[in-house]
Amino acid sequence: MSRINIPTVEQSPEASRPLLAGVFKQLGVVPNLMKLVGNSPAALEGYLSLNGALAKGSLDAALRERIALATAEFNGCEYCLAAHDYLGRNVAKLSGSEIDAARDGHSSDPRADAALRFARRVAETRGQISDEEMRAVLAAGFDAAAVLEIVVNVALNVLTNYVNNVACTDVDFPKVVAGRAA
Repeated sequence: MSRINIPTVEQSPEASRPLLAGVFKQLGVVPNLMKLVGNSPAALEGYLSLNGALAKGSLDAALRERIALATAEFNGCEYCLAAHDYLGRNVAKLSGSEIDAARDGHSSDPRADAALRFARRVAETRGQISDEEMRAVLAAGFDAAAVLEIVVNVALNVLTNYVNNVACTDVDFPKVVAGRAA
């Protein structure tokens, strides 16, 4: 059971309701994470704004979902693992083997693999990556903008991982268990 109340959309603060309506329009549902974060209209607006901006960046949806899976596995966030497993399969059209690989910080695609190894190191070192790790991601074909987007995608996912881990958000996606990554 969630440690923080998950209101219905109708019970949410007035300022959160139009934002939650936008989520519903986009997804056809308002996930528990959005309703939970909607307890703070400022937090919800900030999250949705950053998420929307990153969707316009150079990283495609499949790579963003892979980064979300790798970060969620690293942080032990079962809510985000469930959500991004579902989105990875149904929106980004990732195979089950690619989802499993992403949870372990890898991919069969060499470019995605480089991005995931880099993203995992960003999470593990709290951004204190080595010159060699920076050279490796650049050598894989990522420019400065893409490297920054990888870092900000990690940070966005750390944000939701921490919110869900603190709140013990009730999972409203098919469950996935954290803790199997090496």
